Amino acid sequence: MSTILPDSDQAMAAFERRDRAWDGRVIIAVTTTGIYCKPSCPARHPRREHVRLYPDADAARAAGFRACLRCKPDEVGRERVAVARAIDLIEAAEDALSLDALAGRVGYAPHHFHRVFKRATGVTPAAYARGLRARRMTAALAEEDRVTDAIYEAGYSAPSRFYETAQARLGMTPSAWKRGGAGVTIRWTVAPTSLGPLLVAATDRGICRVSFDEDGTALAARFPNAELVPGGQALAELVTRVVAMVEQPGRHIDLPIDVRGTAFQEAVWQALRDVPPGETRTYAQIAAAAGNPNAVRAAGSACGANQVAVLIPCHRALRSDGTLGGYAYGLKRKETLLERERG
Repeated sequence: MSTILPDSDQAMAAFERRDRAWDGRVIIAVTTTGIYCKPSCPARHPRREHVRLYPDADAARAAGFRACLRCKPDEVGRERVAVARAIDLIEAAEDALSLDALAGRVGYAPHHFHRVFKRATGVTPAAYARGLRARRMTAALAEEDRVTDAIYEAGYSAPSRFYETAQARLGMTPSAWKRGGAGVTIRWTVAPTSLGPLLVAATDRGICRVSFDEDGTALAARFPNAELVPGGQALAELVTRVVAMVEQPGRHIDLPIDVRGTAFQEAVWQALRDVPPGETRTYAQIAAAAGNPNAVRAAGSACGANQVAVLIPCHRALRSDGTLGGYAYGLKRKETLLERERG
């Protein structure tokens, strides 16, 4: 049983906004009803003087409260244990586990556990497994002399399975990855925007870099072994759509992206894209949405590793105290992007 309570003002603020990211971190008990809830409970809020805070459900029950039948706070701990167990099973498995097999081993119905896992991690079990194998593949390619050895070392049952599932995610062939991107063509240009010059670069698969105040020299430093080609007409349509997202951020524009990250980084990036335009989330909330509430610093690092400004909206991330925090392209641009999203 935990005995540590978070800051009461922060906990109550989370309860007021029904913040799902705080579920499992604190229990809200109501003296007038004798029940306890999780922070995201949709029920009507009680007066502050009738609220008691507890570190977990065990403590609330020991104080004589009973679980809310509407928000089912006891399920939170069970779900987190199940997700952690599922991640262990995925990471230990030699072959991919089916959703049915995975859910059965952690005690859930498949369709229910699919939702539980995605809510906790930001990705589906299948996507988590693919991300894990691709991450291992990246590490193996850096260590193994032969691509085939790296494929088996990463956990693929055969080279064909790698080419079916991982090549698209890596964004280039494994041999090109091994040579630091050699053989990959990147088209690029710098376009004017109201926030300053914007570099846009893309492979044949999608956009691989969007950044302010960079040029071809900076791009070459990031992709030293790729062939860099002026964008021309082949890139013009993509550039027009990217610039539109700078001028009117928050618009839904479906653009192909060719970026790579670890499973957690990609979960963070997806969590950022899930934040409604004009709203913000703290790094702690983003880490929780990505499946690891304790990885606040790593969530910040994932924002820093974002290669495609605006397309993955890391400008929506704030410090825990609500201040803007950092931004690779300057806080003024971050503030302007948020103001434009809010309309």
